[in-house]
Amino acid sequence: MTENQPHLDLTTDVVTLTQQLVDIESVSRDEKAIADAVEAALSAYDHLTLTRRGNTLVARTELGRPERVVIAGHLDTVPLNDNLPCRNDGTYLHGLGTCDMKGGDAVILKLAAELRAPNRDVTYVLYEAEEIEAVHNGLGKLAASDPELLAADFAILMEPSNAGVEAGCQGTLRVEVRTSGERAHSARSWMGSNAIHRAGEVLRRLEAYDARRPVIDGLEYHEGLNAVFVSGGVAGNVVPDECVVTVNYRFAPDRSEAEAEAFVREFFGGYDVTVVDSAPGALPGLNRAAAKEFLGVVGGAPSPKFGWTDVARFTVLGVPAVNFGPGDPLLAHKQDERVPIADIERCERVLRTWLGGEA
Repeated sequence: MTENQPHLDLTTDVVTLTQQLVDIESVSRDEKAIADAVEAALSAYDHLTLTRRGNTLVARTELGRPERVVIAGHLDTVPLNDNLPCRNDGTYLHGLGTCDMKGGDAVILKLAAELRAPNRDVTYVLYEAEEIEAVHNGLGKLAASDPELLAADFAILMEPSNAGVEAGCQGTLRVEVRTSGERAHSARSWMGSNAIHRAGEVLRRLEAYDARRPVIDGLEYHEGLNAVFVSGGVAGNVVPDECVVTVNYRFAPDRSEAEAEAFVREFFGGYDVTVVDSAPGALPGLNRAAAKEFLGVVGGAPSPKFGWTDVARFTVLGVPAVNFGPGDPLLAHKQDERVPIADIERCERVLRTWLGGEA
């Protein structure tokens, strides 16, 4: 290791380790320095089998336990906003990535280093490029190249969830609903057909939409169907011949992507509908033995995850997953991003207890 290479001390406490991680800049597509530091730190522990793919690290115990779980977190952050280095005020850690999600990453690293004989085999994953286009996502790439490394009975993604369990996640589908017309001079508008006006019925259907609210594993999900963009128009004196309403459908995880698409196409029957983006939801899997035991240690009532997270990637692999991490997700990506120190310590304590380490 050269003098200028960042260093992670896995023997220190989890709060200090979080600070060390935060102070290594790791904006998406620039995670090499932090991945190098993680690899160097974990390579000192002979109870782990370490694999690196790009800037994604996988550390596994191989104890022959009857059950295996994955604990995962991403290493990248959104761009800097004058919010480094990390600052500790005694209650919160402040700085880029404190909440999303280096507090969770620090917990992962501490557990990986110190739990030599957990009560179930564990796969620890620290991956690149979560905050940008899905094509770059390290977890997605790993699922495609080495799915066996993610095989498990249950998974925990340490996305910020106020140190409570947010189970599964809803899927997301984005479509363009297109209306057509005929151009004409606006002074003789009756000679054409206004595509923007024709979009009024699309908006009326959306306004009348009655959200579906299915209950899955005792959790009530709440779907959403919303216009997020409207585009159309040619010039200030031209009747437009095309209008596009972009609609985002957030669907509960009991629906597949295909079922979600079928619903949207039926909802906008009579219109030209083009799918531009789609990602599956994730079933919570709270009926699994590992999940039940985990919930018992966490305490309190789990909540459904309404936003999309990478837990959905585990569902594709047949692994139920939950979100459990320190910090308020509403503070992610903000200039004043921060995480309660108590949340980081609680997450470490809960996972140690669940995995058979010291509470």
